Amino acid sequence: MAEELFEHRSVLVAEVLHWLAPRPGGIYLDGTLGGGGHARLILEASSPDGRVIGLDRDPAALKKAGVVLAPFGERALLRHANFSEASEVLAELGIAGVDGMLLDLGVSSHQLDSSERGFSFRGDAPLDMRMDPTCGLSAAEVLAQADAETLTRIFREFGEERWAGRIARRIVRVRQERPLRTTFELADLVMDTVPGGHVPGRIHPATRVFQALRIHVNQELEHVARGVAAGIGLLKPGGRLVVISFHSLEDRIVKRIFQNETRTCVCPPGLPVCVCNVHPRIELLTRKAVRAAAGEVAENPRARSAVLRAVERLPMN
Repeated sequence: MAEELFEHRSVLVAEVLHWLAPRPGGIYLDGTLGGGGHARLILEASSPDGRVIGLDRDPAALKKAGVVLAPFGERALLRHANFSEASEVLAELGIAGVDGMLLDLGVSSHQLDSSERGFSFRGDAPLDMRMDPTCGLSAAEVLAQADAETLTRIFREFGEERWAGRIARRIVRVRQERPLRTTFELADLVMDTVPGGHVPGRIHPATRVFQALRIHVNQELEHVARGVAAGIGLLKPGGRLVVISFHSLEDRIVKRIFQNETRTCVCPPGLPVCVCNVHPRIELLTRKAVRAAAGEVAENPRARSAVLRAVERLPMN
């Protein structure tokens, strides 16, 4: 894929810099590098000697980010890895902790707009949906192998799809005659299956199914849970973790982990004194979710669903 075709507009740029607070000499980890937009701004804000370790599971993103961040030389160190593998990457680099970490979750605008990747039904393309096309099962392979019960669970849990069971059973029937290989084939099947599927509406009836398949194929929620929890442990005292989510399933996981890590006692109710010796590891910096201003949403509609939460690592007890 030509690197010049990789276009991705970073969201909540001012808010990321405010809450991450990069400074000279700091070490920062961008776990979802994308096209390098956030990383470039972090490097500029931490000039002259701040460093960024950038991770991404998408080789196309890494290629573009390498071009964008080339002027920063050795201050930018890029690795092909999932952010949930940050602990292993830092261990290999001999880095014990970071001053800040950014996670910009979900699918990038470039991945959605690249029809050949199969993330959306804007164009007809193979049903792939893998953020890292070098590993794992494609969406077409999942549709060909999973039984109706598994497909129902995927559509219901990851897409909150009302007609999950009906769609899953239809997929199993259709694939006995022909495999589902392209985005248009799946989108048309969903339209033909759900009540009112061909009635013009605000949202295409296949939208939730595509979201659910993408989340399942890339194991997105599992990586969010592992990556956020591990990220807190990678912060130096005073270090900050900033997470941007784009749908409620991600945000619930982030919010739950942050709440659990701020708890001061887990003793059973009724004990006269605390005996658990549990201390919070983080302080919430954003008591409420931070959202994009109207001006940014007008310029970049993707920012409408962005939710930012930030925490700071407390001194170790």
